[in-house]
Amino acid sequence: MDRATYQRLYDALATYEDVHRIAHDEHRSEELLFVIHTHRVTRDATRRFYVVRRQVPRLVGQWKRGRSILDIARDWTFPPVLMGQQMLGELGIPRKRVWQTFLHPETAPDARIRHEVEELLAHDMIYSPHGMDLQRERGRKGEDRLQRWLEKHGIGYRTEKDLRGKYAKTPDALLDTPIIFFGQKLTWIESKANFGDDVELRKNLRRQLAPYTELFGEGAVVYWYGYVEGAESPPGILLWDAETFESITPTVLPHPERSHAAHPSRDPARSPHPGASPSAPRSAHDGSAAAPPP
Repeated sequence: MDRATYQRLYDALATYEDVHRIAHDEHRSEELLFVIHTHRVTRDATRRFYVVRRQVPRLVGQWKRGRSILDIARDWTFPPVLMGQQMLGELGIPRKRVWQTFLHPETAPDARIRHEVEELLAHDMIYSPHGMDLQRERGRKGEDRLQRWLEKHGIGYRTEKDLRGKYAKTPDALLDTPIIFFGQKLTWIESKANFGDDVELRKNLRRQLAPYTELFGEGAVVYWYGYVEGAESPPGILLWDAETFESITPTVLPHPERSHAAHPSRDPARSPHPGASPSAPRSAHDGSAAAPPP
């Protein structure tokens, strides 16, 4: 996607309703638009989290005078569940019980809070438990697609689950045998059920991708929802979108190389097999009432 189009969509996708409207008006993927909307909401919430937090005592006063938490969240253009978590905490409800209330509204301290929590959950598709389930499912589907591609081409691999505890950081697929793509030898592939804009690319490079190159050598990352045109591929890392990735027929080196000799594993490497169980995808939200959003 070209940068101008991406920025226009990013600016326009302020609410969940905007996702449906633009998908209908422009015949675009609703799932892609929701991913872009999620970028906007989470970044804005992170930026303004403590600004809102300082106002919570005053906002609780408004709630006590009859305003709903959802109305207050809308006034502040702030995720409803995050607003609710902060305000319930200000009412003296312990943090663990706050999140328990959002998981099970029937455990709310009184009928008003239960009704409002149910309302907040229904209007937050990102920070609610349901929203987090959707995020985890997107991640699982991306890893599933990656594993099916590897198995289709007979490429053995190990997952994060296989490698847990062996390395400081592990990619979604560490290849048993490197593959060659236009002369570049790749030893790992990462799956991102996301759109790679400049902010996302920088974050992923710093937190994950650069450490992978230091540990395992060159690799690639698949952004299943695409990335901005002109994005620079970091040294030693290829960027692929779904269409590019699934059209590739890789060249597999004929003999396994000890490409990870500096970090040998005692466990046998995973062989290609159908129906491999994907590793559990990571959630960006930990459900903590006091912690800022990602």
